[in-house]
Amino acid sequence: MLQGMRDDEELGRITLAQVAQEAGVSISTVSKVLNGRRDVAAPTRIKVERVLDESAYRRTTRVAREAPLIELVFHELESVWALELIRGVEKVAKANGASVVLTESGTRQAPGPEWIEGVLQRRPRGVVLVFSSLPAEVKQQLRSRSIPFVVIDPAGDPDPDVPSVGSANWNGGLAATRHLVQLGHRRIGIITGPEDMLCSLARLDGYRSALSMAGLPADPELVRYGDFHVEGGRGRAAELLDLDDPPTAIFAGSDLQALGVLEAARLRELRVPHDLSVVGYDDVPLAQWSSPALTTVHQPLRQMAEGAAQMLMRLRSEESEEPVVTRLELATSLVVRQSTAECRRHGR
Repeated sequence: MLQGMRDDEELGRITLAQVAQEAGVSISTVSKVLNGRRDVAAPTRIKVERVLDESAYRRTTRVAREAPLIELVFHELESVWALELIRGVEKVAKANGASVVLTESGTRQAPGPEWIEGVLQRRPRGVVLVFSSLPAEVKQQLRSRSIPFVVIDPAGDPDPDVPSVGSANWNGGLAATRHLVQLGHRRIGIITGPEDMLCSLARLDGYRSALSMAGLPADPELVRYGDFHVEGGRGRAAELLDLDDPPTAIFAGSDLQALGVLEAARLRELRVPHDLSVVGYDDVPLAQWSSPALTTVHQPLRQMAEGAAQMLMRLRSEESEEPVVTRLELATSLVVRQSTAECRRHGR
């Protein structure tokens, strides 16, 4: 950074001209970046954002242009647990005089590149993202505009510099499997989530740990990776139930997958829980209305969303005297209903 720029920064007199000189662009380009204009090439915008961040220029304009909004970003709005997250964020937003904006963008790993352009224009009070990670470029751009962000990560374990709220996935997998072991099941299948998601692997690790604690082998033939959706659950359950030695119980890594397991069992004229016990994960509202009502691991989705929004409010408060906790992991718990029962098949 130019020495003159450092000297002026100490006096609080950073100018557009100095930012433009340091970034090697025109003053009008800096102005476009500051105003969230889309007609700036991505590499140029990133360079200008970096200089703005290092110079602290952005701090002089944030409050005046901030919108009374909390933006909640999903990769998939049409999910059974999205509503629970929305309600949690809305509760905190209302208490802080803000509204909630919903956005759908990107993949389960990160929002799409078009999203960052829009959010820089909207300038919300903060952003809650339901993704497993954030690209470095996205983090840099949000921070350069003093837009705080928090990730809700039922999907995994974000980088240390990403404020996040998650749940105890390993404990959830352990509790689900231990419940089935205590009911006498020895052939226990699992349909976890996608293989590239840390929450899927954590639930699988909990499953394996419960088997190990009970002195039972972890048979690779009984492990399947799903997609957290009904059709995926049904397909993977069909594979398990068609084995020469099928499981007497299946732990599904989501309630939707568990519903797929129930359908696969019905098609094979298997009675749940008499012939097959089934455990889900999430405890979304429809779990208690399935037939039979689903035993499942309760993931506190609404509380996770509330925690994320509250963390966001603390991060944006310039008057906070205490350091903000930026990683929160909430407990999971087993909810026993009618889809599990004692094993009636022995000696296999």
